[in-house]
Amino acid sequence: MQLALPDLSQSAVLILDCDKGLSDQAYMSFCEVNSDVRIERNTQGDIVIMPPAGMESDFRSVEVSTELRLWARRTKSGKTFGSSVEFFLPDGSALSPDAAWVSDLRIASLPTAERRRFPHLVPEFVVEVMSPSDRLPAALRKMEQWMANGVELSWLINGDAKIVYVFRAGMEMRVVTDDRVAGEGPVEGFVLELGEIWAGL
Repeated sequence: MQLALPDLSQSAVLILDCDKGLSDQAYMSFCEVNSDVRIERNTQGDIVIMPPAGMESDFRSVEVSTELRLWARRTKSGKTFGSSVEFFLPDGSALSPDAAWVSDLRIASLPTAERRRFPHLVPEFVVEVMSPSDRLPAALRKMEQWMANGVELSWLINGDAKIVYVFRAGMEMRVVTDDRVAGEGPVEGFVLELGEIWAGL
């Protein structure tokens, strides 16, 4: 099924008229057919269609994933992923972060065939970068969903407000307003300098 959509300024939900929504295989096929559309799946099995990120928020996302990739290459302990991958999570959702880090040990547990598609895997570290269409309450709920599914550390970056919301498993959320944010736990030693991200375009 290919979608013809109007211009979106906020996310839209496509509610499927079936008991369990699309199977993982059918969902992946749906994403492949609609490869020009940003799609996720919520816990109810509904399809969530998101507007394009926009130039500035994409610049910020690329800054994050580039710095994370450089750190991962130096440490040789895991791999970095961008917004094109989606992870099938234990709660039935399929979510795509702006950046993620997965340890080599966790990647090694995946069958080779699954590494070529959306994996049934929870990344240890994820980063989401807010875009103009995002609303803070919904963005924070998504971070809580990542954490509830087993992510160890996650950051929500609000470039316009110059705030990073830091979520760590078993700890209270904290807010960082400095010009850098330091990794913990799975990405101990990773430091993201925020000057370029705060400056934007």
